[in-house]
Amino acid sequence: MSEQNPSAQPNDTSSRVDPESSPLQTDHTTEPGSQSVSIDALQQRITELELGLKDQTLRSQAEIQNIQRRCERDVSQAHKFALEKFAGELLAVIDNLERALAASNPDDEATRSLRDGIVLTHKLFADALRKFQVEAIDPVGEPFNPEVHQAVSTQPSNQSEPNTVLNVYQKGYLLNGRLLRPAIVVVSSAG
Repeated sequence: MSEQNPSAQPNDTSSRVDPESSPLQTDHTTEPGSQSVSIDALQQRITELELGLKDQTLRSQAEIQNIQRRCERDVSQAHKFALEKFAGELLAVIDNLERALAASNPDDEATRSLRDGIVLTHKLFADALRKFQVEAIDPVGEPFNPEVHQAVSTQPSNQSEPNTVLNVYQKGYLLNGRLLRPAIVVVSSAG
């Protein structure tokens, strides 16, 4: 029997490694020091990717927090102003109660009980609106504010400064600080 060198077995293919398919393949044509530079470059790339991933994670968390805050604000606004249309429709009722009070004579004995009923109904209705943060705007004597007043005419006046509300045709209303209906007013002009 001849001695066989384990490194010189030309017919045994089971222990051979194909250099092109090996994941651990090294390039024998490079210098030994360049392989460590390659490892350093890979380490640096890994560090860059980790930093990018941390940055991306922080940005994603900030975006999630912004979305949560936006949703909370939207829900809060929806709760606050859910009554907007309903309250707007009820304003015609309180306007008519005020017109009835203005048209009735407080000194007439025949309609006194009717007027007292209208006064009480108006008070209850106004209290109910205030309970749900519907506030009246009655700006007589105040400076004209185009954000909450709607001027329908001007009137010369020597007693008031220009751009002062002289008369209110229809009260305005706010719902939780948001304009529900502007006050319809007459504004003074230089007289």
